[in-house]
Amino acid sequence: MKTEYAHYIKRKWLALAVLCAAMLCAALLSLSVGAASLPLVEILLVLIGGGEDASHIIIFNVRIPRIVTAVSVGFALAMSGCIMQNVLRNPLASASTLGISQGASFGAAVAIVYFEAGVHVVSGASVTAASPFTVTIFAFIGGISTTILILFLSYRSGANPAAMILAGVAIGAMFMGATALVQYFADDIRVGSIVYWTFGNLGRPGWREIQIMTALNITGFLYFLFNRWNYNAMESGAHTAKSLGVNVDMLILVGMTVSTLISATAIAFVGTINFIGLIAPHIVRKFVGNDYRFLIPCSAFMGATIMIVADIASRMIAAPAVLPIGALTSFLGAPLFLYMIIKKGNMAK
Repeated sequence: MKTEYAHYIKRKWLALAVLCAAMLCAALLSLSVGAASLPLVEILLVLIGGGEDASHIIIFNVRIPRIVTAVSVGFALAMSGCIMQNVLRNPLASASTLGISQGASFGAAVAIVYFEAGVHVVSGASVTAASPFTVTIFAFIGGISTTILILFLSYRSGANPAAMILAGVAIGAMFMGATALVQYFADDIRVGSIVYWTFGNLGRPGWREIQIMTALNITGFLYFLFNRWNYNAMESGAHTAKSLGVNVDMLILVGMTVSTLISATAIAFVGTINFIGLIAPHIVRKFVGNDYRFLIPCSAFMGATIMIVADIASRMIAAPAVLPIGALTSFLGAPLFLYMIIKKGNMAK
């Protein structure tokens, strides 16, 4: 038994190491590709303090911030999706399916239309308005408000996880309708700004925003790891977890709150990024199972890797133009989402 368990743990650590290596390789590739291609030798020279000045500017001022942002956003969305799926006992739970992204989009739309904040794009030209953080603040409030409403409605109905999912779908639809109404009464410039924000842009955050996301991700990661055994107990059902001494109601409440905090912050800074929180944990489960000691960090690294690869694709497909990364992640996640629905339906028969 000890030998089998040691082999089991070794395979989990190997999976984590492979995912970490994959993320680093994707990051190195992201440094190389783009409108200005850089050879590996030049990248290494710049990283050790040499290389040309132009390469130094490209790597340190443009590409490294994008990579770090992609890692931070991928970590946040993947970890939050992993925990939401556990505490709600629903494989389809994530920030994009619970209405958090829609709430953030509504908040951003309100800031752009009624507070003249954000970046307005008109015929290829950009005009930066005052208070650039207003959009971020309103988007964050919109995302957090979604979970507050979900928790309130679900606890009014007995804290049923199924009720949370239904509440999230309903609230997400409500915010989508509200955003459409805001756009309907806005002028073309502000409508264009709203659409541009919802595309998602990894080049939007600066180092201060990256530091905020990183600090929240580390805090959330430590909290999730501290409760890893509780999440393992939840895999056997709420009644089993309660019999093992787990405070299920508090685990759901705090888990949802922390997950929403890190995911809403990431969405507020970069715009709408769909399906990362849905697909990353499910891909990882194929290799590490439902052991949350490894599923949480592996999901985070998988989310970061997917984000970096999506960013590479967004910069390479139509170079030198940069495609909206939110659209690419949706193309990746939507087919898996449909596959999961079909598979779940077949299993229920």
